[in-house]
Amino acid sequence: MKKVFLIWAFLLLSKGLIIAQNIEIQHISKVEQKRAIKDYNTPKSLLPHNYDLKYCSINWSVDPAVRFIAGNIQYFFLHDDSLSHFKLELSDSLTVDSVIFQTSNLNFIHQNNLLSIPFVPYLQAGQLDSIRVYYHGVPNSSSFGSFETDVHGPSNVPVLWTLSEPYGARDWWPVKQDMNDKIDSLDIFVNTPVAYKVASNGVLVGETINASIKTTHWKHRYPIAAYLVAFGVSDYTIFTQQAQLSTGILDVINYVYDEDSTEAQIGINTMLNHLVYFDSLFVPYPFMNEKYGHLQFNWGGGMEHQTISFVGGFSYELLAHELAHQWFGDMVTTGSWQELWLNEGFASYCTGLCYERFSPQLYWKIWKSNQIDFITSSPGGSVFATDTNDVSLLFDARLRYSKAAMLLHMIRFKIGDTHFFNAIRNYLSNPLFQYAYARTSDLKSELESESNQNLNEFFNDWYWGEGYPSYQLQYHQDMANSLQFTLNQTQSHPSVSFFEMPVPIKFKNSSSDTTIIFDHLYSGQSFTLQLPFQADSVIIDPDYWLVCKDNAVTETRQVQIRSQIKAFPNPGLKVLNVYLPENDQSEIEKITYSTNDGKTTPINKNILEKSSPGKYKLDVSFLSTGFYTFAISTHQSSYYFQFVKL
Repeated sequence: MKKVFLIWAFLLLSKGLIIAQNIEIQHISKVEQKRAIKDYNTPKSLLPHNYDLKYCSINWSVDPAVRFIAGNIQYFFLHDDSLSHFKLELSDSLTVDSVIFQTSNLNFIHQNNLLSIPFVPYLQAGQLDSIRVYYHGVPNSSSFGSFETDVHGPSNVPVLWTLSEPYGARDWWPVKQDMNDKIDSLDIFVNTPVAYKVASNGVLVGETINASIKTTHWKHRYPIAAYLVAFGVSDYTIFTQQAQLSTGILDVINYVYDEDSTEAQIGINTMLNHLVYFDSLFVPYPFMNEKYGHLQFNWGGGMEHQTISFVGGFSYELLAHELAHQWFGDMVTTGSWQELWLNEGFASYCTGLCYERFSPQLYWKIWKSNQIDFITSSPGGSVFATDTNDVSLLFDARLRYSKAAMLLHMIRFKIGDTHFFNAIRNYLSNPLFQYAYARTSDLKSELESESNQNLNEFFNDWYWGEGYPSYQLQYHQDMANSLQFTLNQTQSHPSVSFFEMPVPIKFKNSSSDTTIIFDHLYSGQSFTLQLPFQADSVIIDPDYWLVCKDNAVTETRQVQIRSQIKAFPNPGLKVLNVYLPENDQSEIEKITYSTNDGKTTPINKNILEKSSPGKYKLDVSFLSTGFYTFAISTHQSSYYFQFVKL
């Protein structure tokens, strides 16, 4: 699902407008929370995994002017020996009329939002069986979903739509909504007054009219998660555009309000470029045998229903985001709501990739900067959703959308473009995940296998951990253009002691510049390089690859390398002798030590004993056994040395 953005592809964007989108992210995130809170406050049924839904034939009767639904659904399934009851979720606000097996009426129990059908005398394990459930009623309303009626346009034309993420499907039809079984295929028949048009998943088979009732038949032949099944009804204006993709021409069929049709055609025409781009960048469009399209509805965001995104508007980022979900969320669906980032992080990053592809010199860099500003507006929070019952946390725009997107961006930087996009293509192509469910560990395995890198520390820091780093760089360049610098790091949250990352640093003057990537392994790490020019400025992460904030760069009088300061005995036990270079007999003003985990700690100068000018004794008895990096600053220079405590 996507946040509303007030950015249109056909406008000249200013940075101020793009920055404003994060305000929209937060606002619409709250709207999504309100829509979902009803589902989270209702106890959720834990259905057994002992049957596999293969096919559903669905028949619904609705009138968008009346809040009511009547339906019957035939479920075809395979099961094992443990199936004693066939169970579906269904809101208690709806009434089950009957359950039919072959020609027999079955007993059933419908309570606590669960429909349970005893089945022991009838079924044989491994055999394809089916039942049909008849029901009717007035679905609950939350003003956002899962089943809504409203009006649109100057004539107040009735409109009806469904929106079930995450648990709302049971509000309007009997359903198995878990995170391990997709419905392999389905046919949907919707009966409405003849004046209306119906859009749904898959391919339109046809419309038949009987007196005043129109029956619209849609078929879908790809596996689909229950929350992605949807339909909408109104007097839509329909227009079709086409995209030339890698495997052929795809129809993009759009159901929009007549009063917004011009705006829709402009926005969707731009979206076609994104469709062609994603088709070539990832894997071919996942539902090529059917369609892609949009259905307009009266809500401020969007929802990535399979093969037809429901959208409240036609902005650049909204359409790109919902389109990306066809790969990330629809074809490969998160296997746990705690890992919602697999849907939303990818879709959010794909909007950024559209800026990179189609506006690399301006909006791509602004987009990245904007995400970082939003992410670092608070010091904590993990991409992993620790509590799915906390709706505000689950749909947190800062963490599940922006930080998740930048997590992918940083992995891309860490392992390189070729490995990153190959791994994503492998993830989407893996038959274990394709048209099924995946977990974070599955994505991580593909990234590690492709790059031959161990990403445990990265995911511990950026996925499980909270916060972000701040970098402090002190540098000195001599007249021979040899530049020395020390890179320290602090963290915004104690869950991560050190973010081990490659750090890009730009050295420049008015006529020359170069950017070099340094492997930052611990705080206080020092580097020496030879530049072909005198740098008058040093910039950390100039192209926004990293999530970091409040970085500081300081030019020092001199950064001395280890050989110019003496520290002994090393390894040592209790007292460390520290001798400054002969050309620096000034007082020590500051001394710190850093451990391998990146934590930097200042030392009270009172434990220093000055024996003679430039010579000191330092009490190190309080240190635990281990490896340390010391940094010393005097009025004249800065130094560092490494020390092993016995």
